[in-house]
Amino acid sequence: MFANLKKLANHRKAAVRVTAGALAAVTLFASTACGTAQSANASSNTIAEPTNGKTVKVTVGVCAGPYGDMVEEVIAPLLKEKGYEVSTKVFNDYVQPDKALASGKIDANLMQHGNYLKKFSKDNNLDLVSLGQTPTLGLGIYSKKYKSISEIPDGATVAIANDGSNLARSLGVLQQQKLVTIKDGVDSTKASVSDITSNPKNLNIKPIDAAQLARSLDTVDVSLVPGNYSWAAGLDPNSALALEKQDDGVIEVFAIAGSNKDTHFAKTVKALLVSDEFKNAIAKSKFKDFGKPASWNA
Repeated sequence: MFANLKKLANHRKAAVRVTAGALAAVTLFASTACGTAQSANASSNTIAEPTNGKTVKVTVGVCAGPYGDMVEEVIAPLLKEKGYEVSTKVFNDYVQPDKALASGKIDANLMQHGNYLKKFSKDNNLDLVSLGQTPTLGLGIYSKKYKSISEIPDGATVAIANDGSNLARSLGVLQQQKLVTIKDGVDSTKASVSDITSNPKNLNIKPIDAAQLARSLDTVDVSLVPGNYSWAAGLDPNSALALEKQDDGVIEVFAIAGSNKDTHFAKTVKALLVSDEFKNAIAKSKFKDFGKPASWNA
């Protein structure tokens, strides 16, 4: 009897070994298949070309402000004529749209100027490229307490964006208004508070998150607000104490992943951004008074 029980136990152990082996093989096959699916999915992030009258859906990342409106009201209708159905995805900061673009979660974005795209891509080792520029609402100096630059008092608290590119941009605007002087030889796109050599009004410069700059007007004397956030907050550019004198690096760019730079979509957008149809559409829109790309005058 004990011998029979021992044989039965051995049979069960063998069955368990066979079952475990089978499960391991299934698991290995499943994980391999899963890996193949992921790779295939990664390659499917390439933006397709419209064919046989069928439209291709494209998602463009934006931040709160005018550029989401520009995509929806001007760019999307023009691209629809060319076979692309464009929708927007709104982000609450400047960081996530580029990360989402690099990872393939969105197809393009319009939320940053050229200097920011270059710096953020380099700092985060991302392969992102600009397809061209769009009209841009400049950064403005705003205040609820003062009506002119000359009224800003000694020791006033001035809020500026804390991300590297827009911080440098803000310091440049303060220098344009002779409120500070930046050290000679410093790259204007990389200047920091420590590069200030002259601050005649002893301004208390307070770097904060760009999305909070408009709201900070309730607690600071002056705030330098990028155009997208001033637009979203309902700030009137005509009420600004001053607007930046825009150079090429602070004009907004339509960005795409490097892997898509040679696609039909990329070529279509690149041509559209310098086309007469885009210029004419802007001229008839609420964006008509925005700063224009230098390429428009070429």
